[in-house]
Amino acid sequence: MVAMRSPATARSQPVPSRRRGPVLEQAILEAALEQLSTVGWNGLTMEGVAAGARTGKAAVYRRWPSKEDLVVEALRSGLPAFEQAPDRGSVRDDLYELCLRMRDVMFSRSGCALRSVLHECDSVTAERFHEVILSGVIEPSAQLFRQVVRRGIGRGEARVDAMDDMVRDVIPAILMYRAKVCGSEWTDADIAEMIDRVMVPLLRPAAD
Repeated sequence: MVAMRSPATARSQPVPSRRRGPVLEQAILEAALEQLSTVGWNGLTMEGVAAGARTGKAAVYRRWPSKEDLVVEALRSGLPAFEQAPDRGSVRDDLYELCLRMRDVMFSRSGCALRSVLHECDSVTAERFHEVILSGVIEPSAQLFRQVVRRGIGRGEARVDAMDDMVRDVIPAILMYRAKVCGSEWTDADIAEMIDRVMVPLLRPAAD
């Protein structure tokens, strides 16, 4: 027989408080990022997000009427802030540190969520996320690269035309190619080799 709890025992059990407002919204956004980083864009459902946030589906739809609206907000709130560019005394060491940060962002939960959107969405849907990617990833990382190279130019380590956008795109292009196409993870040694064999020669001023 199953023993029944007395009224006094039942009253002594803690009743979970109902989350509201920003607390609930943050839980939903966290659940959306978790879904994106584990099952991807195609596997994400509003029902799954609601279950992950331990709330009802109606609570999700009241705030975000579509899956696209929810993911835009989840990415915007979840992408890490890019801090000030590293300053370790040389353009080589600064770029190495910057690449370590970029790698960590790429393989963070938010980075995995972003990559699932980029890889799985069709071109029309992906257009919804263009502003988030531009303002949250591309522009901040480009600004850090420019800061590093500008200091390198001032120290005589980098050529004066190294601020070119084509030069700036080399690092993210290599990182994304190896991660997306080759399925490789970037070790610290791999990053150091890329900086020493590709970026340092590319940036070096021409000999007089």
